[in-house]
Amino acid sequence: MCGIVGYVGSRPALDVVVEGLARLEYRGYDSAGVALLAEDGTLATAKRAGKLVNLREALAEEPPPAGTLGMGHTRWATHGAPNDRNAHPHTDCGGTIAVIHNGIIENFAALRAELEEGGHKLASDTDTETVAHLLEDELKSGGTLADAMRAVCRRLEGAFTLVAVHAGDPDLVVGARRNSPLVVGVGDGENFLASDVAAFIEHTRDALELGQDQVVELRPSGVTVTDFDGAPATVREYHVDWDVSAAEKGGYDYFMLKEIAEQPRAVADTLLGRIGADGRLSLDEMRISDQALREVDKVVIVACGTANHAGLIAKYAIEHWAGLPCEVELAHEFRYRDPILSRNTLVIAISQSGETMDTLMAVRHAREQHAKVLGVCNVNGSTLPRECDGVLYTHAGPEIAVASTKAFLTQLVAVYLIALYLAQVRGTKWGDEVFAMIQLLAQMPDKVEKVLETMGPVRDLARSLADAPSVLFLGRHVGFPVALEGALKLKELAYMHAEGFAAGELKHGPIALIEEGLPVIVVVPPRARAVLHDKIVSNIQEIRARGARTIVIAEEGDDAVRPYADTLIEVPAVPTLLQPLVTTVPLQVFACELATAKGHDVDQPRNLAKSVTVE
Repeated sequence: MCGIVGYVGSRPALDVVVEGLARLEYRGYDSAGVALLAEDGTLATAKRAGKLVNLREALAEEPPPAGTLGMGHTRWATHGAPNDRNAHPHTDCGGTIAVIHNGIIENFAALRAELEEGGHKLASDTDTETVAHLLEDELKSGGTLADAMRAVCRRLEGAFTLVAVHAGDPDLVVGARRNSPLVVGVGDGENFLASDVAAFIEHTRDALELGQDQVVELRPSGVTVTDFDGAPATVREYHVDWDVSAAEKGGYDYFMLKEIAEQPRAVADTLLGRIGADGRLSLDEMRISDQALREVDKVVIVACGTANHAGLIAKYAIEHWAGLPCEVELAHEFRYRDPILSRNTLVIAISQSGETMDTLMAVRHAREQHAKVLGVCNVNGSTLPRECDGVLYTHAGPEIAVASTKAFLTQLVAVYLIALYLAQVRGTKWGDEVFAMIQLLAQMPDKVEKVLETMGPVRDLARSLADAPSVLFLGRHVGFPVALEGALKLKELAYMHAEGFAAGELKHGPIALIEEGLPVIVVVPPRARAVLHDKIVSNIQEIRARGARTIVIAEEGDDAVRPYADTLIEVPAVPTLLQPLVTTVPLQVFACELATAKGHDVDQPRNLAKSVTVE
């Protein structure tokens, strides 16, 4: 979850590293630090607790020596409190080796005890510092920093990305990865390491995808990759299909505002190129044969957080269109309950970053049970696509704000496409029926744009509720996961109590929460689903009779709900299964505006990080 940057070349390393960290701060902002190898061969470090601005101020007061090799780190704390002492980089006893780290070293306690018994003095509470001292011991035996890194990695247990520099190797940056993201940026006479391509996208869009248990050596002249035993390793080269402007705010106050506004384009990009010349749905990245998909007898979706809500919506689409039973599991619970899987089970794993550790572990468990695994992911070069039998990329572009917006909508589009593809190959829908639904999906970017153009009243409503102690969300059918997502956004951004409920559950307990003035946001199904619609209108009457302030999201022209809505938010009329694409957007805007009114940083909510790379 931490952000890592490494650089070697001819530019001032400090500038490259700090600007790279600024683009990675979404990955952690408990502390930040840099290590630079000066032209005179000395190793200089600086680190500060808190956000990157604190480190910038310290560097401005005491500029480090100039150099063209360096690395930096933004931290999401695991071992040790978020303070100056525990901030990265960490150094060895002699101050000639510096290490930064993402992940958790599970056997660090035993390693630390061994080091202290051997006379090492450790200055922090972190697991990371043990690596600096282990490298120190290995280098005493001779060899390069890369040799030492390979030897140390063979002793480590857990998930980790490590980057190290050594005063004795003045043009070398070494990185290593196991179950944690690390990507190489390839330049002309310079090379980069980072947790995410956003860190170096200003300088190069050419990247190398590192595999599992690999060590990379970066020099200005080139890149060498080996496995942990020193054998040459293969890597995949790829070109990033977006530029630096996509990772900048572009005039918006927050990345989240920009990413909400980008959703029509993101939805359109996810649909792009999915229809073949014959009018049939074509998913080139699927890599699972049609025959194998015809043999599937059950679908299991694994995901966490917002991605799990996309999975809950996918369940309705897969069961309705493809006629397959579908289960939705929280990835971190999946492998601990002995799930029943077989060769005919299709597991769909959803992760924006492709590095969500809980989801990756669920995928590995599914593969061990011989299930077929399909990934839904936004990040080319990430771990999830490599470990799945097939992948559907969402093409949302970089999402910098911690709270997910455009990634969620594009995940919905991706799972709709999967559901329709399953229907197509299994024959549960005629070709013209699939094509008709694709045509409806193609209209969704304009529908989302229309919603965004009418959000002024939603922003006013949000500001009026800044002092509310709690907000409840209700929905039925696919509106229930939308309610869950709306509540999650409010919790993430506004730090207030919010809960999403299936509206039919009200009378089974939650209605006891209703009191005078309590804001309740209700997602109303389209009138075309008359039974669902009429039931939720009854729910609105029930809560209004008990004093709730009813905020109703309904399709345009739904006059049946108007008498019972204290506030009515209208969205374009769309088919029921596609309605989450338009009803989610007002909830994103609502949460963002309310959090802003409370004075919170909506891009970097407290205690959170964008990519959860530890279990």
